[in-house]
Amino acid sequence: MRQERLEFLASNTKFTKRLALSIGGLCRTMPVNDVAKRMGLDWHTVKEIDKEYMREQLARAGPPSPSVIGIDEIGIKKGHTYRIVVSDLEKRLPIWFGGDGRSQADTDQFYAFLGEENCAKIRLAVMDMWKPFRTSTQDHAPRAAILFDKFHILRHLGEALDKVRKAEYARVTGAERRFIKGQKYVLLAHRENLTSEARKNLKLLLSANKRLNTAYLLRESFAQLWDYKSEVWAWKFFDNWKSQLRWQRLKPFEDFAAMIERHWDGIAAYCRPENKIALGFVEGLNNKIRVFQRRAYGLRDEDYLRLKILTCCLPEL
Repeated sequence: MRQERLEFLASNTKFTKRLALSIGGLCRTMPVNDVAKRMGLDWHTVKEIDKEYMREQLARAGPPSPSVIGIDEIGIKKGHTYRIVVSDLEKRLPIWFGGDGRSQADTDQFYAFLGEENCAKIRLAVMDMWKPFRTSTQDHAPRAAILFDKFHILRHLGEALDKVRKAEYARVTGAERRFIKGQKYVLLAHRENLTSEARKNLKLLLSANKRLNTAYLLRESFAQLWDYKSEVWAWKFFDNWKSQLRWQRLKPFEDFAAMIERHWDGIAAYCRPENKIALGFVEGLNNKIRVFQRRAYGLRDEDYLRLKILTCCLPEL
């Protein structure tokens, strides 16, 4: 007896390749349950076909060999359950998802997956200021420059501004509180994203509270740090920015400035011309992952989530 291989059949011989490609294409934009109803198939069948589709995408993409990587963590469940996502920032696609948390040992798993030869090719690693990421990178890719992500730093600055807002709300009394209450979004959002009514509220708030006005202006001006092409001039700007905190009694901003000083090397690295790369991809990827999770009302199958993340930027088959 002989078994003939028919080219039009998928790896699951109950379906043709044409049907598998159609289902895989639909699952890129629709929940599995909706695709199952549309195609008249069982939910589990559609999910397995989608997995095969994504594995074929990864096989065609080939093994990664990045020179610029971005490292970040995502929460996959409630209760501080994290996984690490690593991206190739030049090709703008995720290349690894894994670990059992966000410790140094978990980050080491990525470098073990990449291999010693590919680790030596990494020239730049973008990450937040989480020490295990930095330590693991220095151990496995010692030639790579460390660059701290601008968006994580500005998030810390936004948190400092919010602490000032809460402190001011607790300090003032009576009619002064009405300008501060309910204005968290107005303070933390970019001015260009505010409606005309919100801008009017922001103007009233800043004119009514001098300390919040100072903190807001300091937050707005700090982003200029990433415009400098010289580390010397970047430091002069930061030193001048820090000097404006004297006598202002803005403790959260003083703590933020101390944090920047401790991590200065990883921030100043952006001044070098070879390190001028777009830093928004990692944040955009995190938003995509959250869309996957919301669309499916949570993904319990971690392997399915891994495949969804790794193929979200690959071309459709």
